[in-house]
Amino acid sequence: MDNQKNRSMRNDFSRRTLLGGAAAAAAWASLPGVAQAQRRKRYGPNDRVNVAVIGAGGKGAGNMAALTSQNIVAAADVDFDRVFKSMLDKNGALKKDRVELKAAYDKATRFADYRRMFDGRKDIDAVLIATPDHHHAMAARMAMERGLHVFVQKPLTYTVRESRMLLDLSRKNPGLVTQMGNQGHSGDDGRRVVELIRGGAIGKVSEVQIWTNRPVWPQGVPKPEPVPVPAGLDWDLWLGPADVDWGYHPDYAHFNWRGWTPFGTGALGDMGAHLIDFPIWALEPGLPTRVETRHTLWGGDTDPWDNKRPEELTSYPVGSVTHYEFGAAKGGPVKIIWHDGGLMPPTPKGMPPGRIMEREGGVLFIGDKGMLIHDTYGENPTLIGEEALVRAQSIPQSLPRIQGSSGGHEMNWIRAIRGEEGVSSPFETAAPLNETMLLGVVALRAEQPIEYDGVRGRIMNAEGANVLLDRKYRKGWESLVTS
Repeated sequence: MDNQKNRSMRNDFSRRTLLGGAAAAAAWASLPGVAQAQRRKRYGPNDRVNVAVIGAGGKGAGNMAALTSQNIVAAADVDFDRVFKSMLDKNGALKKDRVELKAAYDKATRFADYRRMFDGRKDIDAVLIATPDHHHAMAARMAMERGLHVFVQKPLTYTVRESRMLLDLSRKNPGLVTQMGNQGHSGDDGRRVVELIRGGAIGKVSEVQIWTNRPVWPQGVPKPEPVPVPAGLDWDLWLGPADVDWGYHPDYAHFNWRGWTPFGTGALGDMGAHLIDFPIWALEPGLPTRVETRHTLWGGDTDPWDNKRPEELTSYPVGSVTHYEFGAAKGGPVKIIWHDGGLMPPTPKGMPPGRIMEREGGVLFIGDKGMLIHDTYGENPTLIGEEALVRAQSIPQSLPRIQGSSGGHEMNWIRAIRGEEGVSSPFETAAPLNETMLLGVVALRAEQPIEYDGVRGRIMNAEGANVLLDRKYRKGWESLVTS
């Protein structure tokens, strides 16, 4: 019955997301629970959307550079000195690809604290969130409860419970256009991968191997001694909801936070949304039923047999292998094996001449009638096996293509807000993918296999591990996610 219900929800979602133009706007307007702000707002094909950004530098700057055709009305960041310095080349000149963004940021109202931004600008229509992972859920919830469309960088959230919270909010507010920042989901190559797998090019798939070279940041190392906070950085705001009293160190901010347990979700959080995405999309396996992780030492560990409490773990292991089992998958049980830290599965037999397993990352689908390998973001899909190549020729295009392919992911969100195009990676799709990724992090922290009930959202074989589906928030931030 649960599988039948899930299939019904998937089919309903597919119909809704493929609506375009006036039809989408009309459908949204007729649904109960649509935010009042969106009932008032109507967009034409040439209208500019009022966009705000939270996390204006780094990846946020890259995202926002694709949105300079819109009205960038506000920007929130804890270190604007760094935001603007990052726009300069080694000679101190403004980079050519940042000229328009710099002009837009100069006109926007700036805030250090995004909580103040929501109070200070009432003309915001949509918010792009590109903070470290530990801020994602708070910023997204605040935006959605104000009736604002949201684009959230991957991973969608820091915890499983937060992921379910945002999914619930999106379902209660179907007029809000939501998007996760996994750009490959909009790519032509990745969509062809899904078509080939679903079309039977390699037969029934029961195993998928995935690998990435991440981490490319400090990980598996002890927590360093704090150093003075750089001028211009509001370290207290950067810590935000993270319930730790850690002083500043450049190994945390700005880029290096992914490997530290209070702030990031490691290699799985960074690359899972790009690599696990296509197996989950193509095979529709539902949520994993069992997850187990093997790994190198945690940061600071000297004894591999000394299991530390979750609050004592400082940085993630350098390398890990996570085994996912999907016992209730649509086409029968499926196993997905994730490798990070540069670890890789064996090279498959029959690889075409010149084709290699890219060390940066990739996915290998293993079917009973062939194999399919692709690189990160779904790129360069390659079939292994002559019969698979023959079968692929008769598999038609069945998924819509996104204007601009993976490079159009940000503007796809804008076009969806204007009712011109179905949104590529809405929370209805992104949240279960995010939950799957994060369950790998939970299994890593649990130091044992976990058996998961996806309907209840609970670990069934280790009651104490359920605390890892959530987290404790620093005083003053709790109400943003717990009320």
